[in-house]
This record gives sequence, C-alpha cells and structure tokens, in this order.
Amino acid sequence: MTTAESNQAVSGRYPRQSLRRAERAFKCSSLRLELLGDMQSNSISLRQIVEQPGRKNRYSRRALSELQAENEMMWLIAVGLLRREVDGQGITDGFRLTPLAKQILGKYADTQSDFPLPTLGDR
Repeated sequence: MTTAESNQAVSGRYPRQSLRRAERAFKCSSLRLELLGDMQSNSISLRQIVEQPGRKNRYSRRALSELQAENEMMWLIAVGLLRREVDGQGITDGFRLTPLAKQILGKYADTQSDFPLPTLGDR
C-alpha cells in the first residue's frame, strides 16, 4: 500500500488531511459541542443559534448575530461538515451534520464538554 492509499484508508472513508481540516474547522468555529451533538439527531434552525437563544442553548461561545451565525454555518458547509436540511418544499433554514462531522464529533463526545481552543497554527 502506498502512502497516498494509506492516507485515504484512515478511519474507513476520509483522508487524514480531510479529517485534520475538519477538526481544525470545528476548533476555530464559535460553535460549541452541544450544538453539534444536537445536530446528530435533529435539524437545528438558524433562529436557535443566534443571539440569546444560542447562548441559552449553549450553542455558541458568544452571542452571534444572524449574519455571523449564517457565515459560520456556510463556512462549515464549505468544509464539508454541515448540510442544509431539505424538505418537500426545498431548502429550509435547518442544518444537519454530514457523516464526516459525525466521525469527528465522535472523537470528542465522551471526553469533554467542548472542543479544545485552537492553537495559533490552527488559525
């Protein structure tokens, strides 16, 4: 098996580089582990994340405006960690985790209450 093949075979599906990038994205995000844990089983709407509801639900490290929350979610979609919820009418304002995000989340679910803070190298 070549180095490229062994990198692709890590954790069953995703290359190591993708896993490291995904983990780094979670660490750098303002979003907390509770939000991602809730997203495993439920669609979470943007309204639940913004301003005081987001702080009350412990979904973000700080109160986020709607624009800030939307930007955070779009960034995590671009990295491949979230997807938009779709119903029979089209795209909704809800978000769910991708299989990649579930794999990364599983690493932290039993060990701590939140992701570690990012290092300078992560940012």
